[in-house]
Order: sequence, then structure tokens, then C-alpha cells
Amino acid sequence: MTITPLMPVYPRCAVRPVRGEGVYLYGERGEQYLDFAAGIAVNALGHGHPHLTKVLQDQVATLMHVSNLYGSPQGEALAQRIIDVSFADTVFFTNSGVEAIECAIKTARRYHYVNGNPQRHKLITFKNAFHGRSIGAISATDQAKMRDGFEPLLPGFDYVKFNDLEGALAKIDGETAGFLVETVQGEGGMTAGTQEFIQGLRKACDEHGLLLILDEIQCGYGRTGKMWAYEHYGITPDIMTVAKGIGGGFPLGACLATEEAAKGMVIGTHGSTYGGNPLAMAAGSAVLDVMLEPDFLPHVEKMGDRLRQAFEQMIPNHDHLFEEIRGKGLMLGIKMKDTVVSRDFVAHLRDNHGLLTVAAGENVFRVLPPLVINEDHIAECIERLSEGARSFAPPSDD
Repeated sequence: MTITPLMPVYPRCAVRPVRGEGVYLYGERGEQYLDFAAGIAVNALGHGHPHLTKVLQDQVATLMHVSNLYGSPQGEALAQRIIDVSFADTVFFTNSGVEAIECAIKTARRYHYVNGNPQRHKLITFKNAFHGRSIGAISATDQAKMRDGFEPLLPGFDYVKFNDLEGALAKIDGETAGFLVETVQGEGGMTAGTQEFIQGLRKACDEHGLLLILDEIQCGYGRTGKMWAYEHYGITPDIMTVAKGIGGGFPLGACLATEEAAKGMVIGTHGSTYGGNPLAMAAGSAVLDVMLEPDFLPHVEKMGDRLRQAFEQMIPNHDHLFEEIRGKGLMLGIKMKDTVVSRDFVAHLRDNHGLLTVAAGENVFRVLPPLVINEDHIAECIERLSEGARSFAPPSDD
């Protein structure tokens, strides 16, 4: 037998974390890493946050799972807290972001079905998007690296260039149900939607009776310096998916919707065995306890500004490597010159300078630190990043 015990679908690197503390990870040999990847924007409170840890320990000893056959005081309480700080009227809890995407797609199609327009089933989605890896989610993107070998995919999606409002509007027809869009593209290249684009999609939905679905799985939950990325645009969606930071490392996601958008989601239309279990709800509640403290989001915004400023000061010193900064808040990316491969640079930082970042599309590497970083961590990041830039030698063409 040659296949590995873990199905070999990940190109796993040599870093093997066994312990985390704050913004640091420690490998099995005791080596330390500055974690500015945060589990790809998941570990919003860092590693071993005392409040999150204590709440989870207490809940494990109390009740972990009972199924959705029964009432959920824990789920009702967390859903109400999320509703109180968002546009939503109702929440469906999932175990992951891609499950939230599936719920959102079903919610949109069901909305038009109960309104007597079952033909309105298509969603306009955007090139370079990443919505997850289920069959439904990869059908909603044009990225060949996720689609190849899995055809035939699901019908019902049209693809348009991100930030191309004119192209998106031109795709609207009698079968259109709405738009599915990341407010800030993450895996696709850390590109934020423009004001004109996001506001234009909202206006088009209002004019044509369509639904605006925002994917804030990566950019929501404080990541951009506001609780939700849509707040930067002065609009609200009809449906929104969140995950990653919502559980601070515990598997949790959610699909949020207005009462109108969720009108078709009645008994029997959707479900989840584990979704909304008491342990997950405890994790979500603990994360909100911290994030809703008055100084938390202002701190994220301040640290995002400081980190961007530090990058802006550093980039001219290494202009043979770096091209531009993208993103918002503590969801930043640095686009590299065409002569450099971002994945190679990410590996160099990781293996030689103990700095963890994440590669993205369009030759960008992502910097996604825990939201609890301070200025000392930023200074350490810049020091390691600068050292990495000085010592990096792109592979030769020879």
C-alpha cells in the first residue's frame, strides 16, 4: 500500500504544529512560528484564548450534542446575538463555510420558487471566486483547478469578472435569482469590491427583485476592522454566509438571511445533524463575548492601519519582489512581481524565518494574523518579512 493514511489531497509542508499560544505556533521539535496565517483567518482570537478555552471546557463537561430534534436554547441565544449586530432576521448554523454556501444557494432558489418564479434559479457569480469545495460551491466558480475532473457540475451559474458591474448587469435575465459574491475576495487574490460594484449589485437586486448573497466567510467577523465587510459599503445583503472566525477555531458556520429572503425555508427544506450543537454554540458565544467588547473592533481597525503602513514603508526597499498591497483591515495581501512565485516566497518565509502566511491567487500572499495582535507582533512580522525578502533568491530558469 502506497497511499498515505490521510488522503493525499493537501500538499502538506514540513511544519507540524502541536501547540499554540497567543499568536505563536510550536512544532513537534519545539520550533516557534509567528502565526500570521491564523488557520486561514480562522483563529481570530489566536491560540489558547483563556475565555474561549474556559467556555469550551465547561461546555464539554455539560452537553455536546443532542440533535435538532429538540429545542436549542444555546442556538436561539447565539442566533439572537448575531441578529442584533447584523442585517439578519434569522440564522441557520452549519459546521463549515461551504455548508453555509449550500444553504444560501438553496435559500435563494427556494425564495423564488415560493414566489411563483421557479425559473429564477440562476446565480450570477464572479471569476476567481472561492466559495468552498462541495459540488455546488465549485459549480459557482470558474477556477479550473477546483473544477477539473468533477464534471458534470451543477447548472445554474453565470460567471462575470469581479468588480465588473456592467458585465454583471448584462447577465441578468428571466432566470436570474441573484448575485453570489465575496465582499472581499480572499483565495482569489485579496481584492476588495469597489464601492461602485457592491452598491451597484445592491441597486440591481432592488430594481429586479433579485437577492444579494454576500460570502463573508473569510472577510466577515471583524476581519476587515468592522464586524461585517458590507459595512464599508453602506449596504446590506439579503443573505450572507459566515464561518472561519465565528468559532475561533471550533468548526462552525452560519447562513444569515432577512425574513423575506428566508420565506421559503420552512420545516423539511434543510437540515444538519451536527449544525448548531451546544458545543459549537458555546464557541460562537465565547467569540462574540470578546469581539463585542467596546474596544475590540477599534483595535482591529488600528492594527490593520498600522500593518498596512508598515508594509507601505517596507515595499519600496524590496521593489524587485513586491508590487502592491491589497485588502482591508487585518485581511491584507501583497502582490508579487511576475518574476516571483508567491507560493515560493510563502515557503521561504515559513521554512527560513518562522513566519506563517498563506498563498493566494493572482500571485498574492495573504497576511491574516489573529485579530488580537499588538504593535510588537507587527514589528516582529515586518522584521521577519524584511529578512525573508533580503534572503530570498527566486528559482533560476537554468
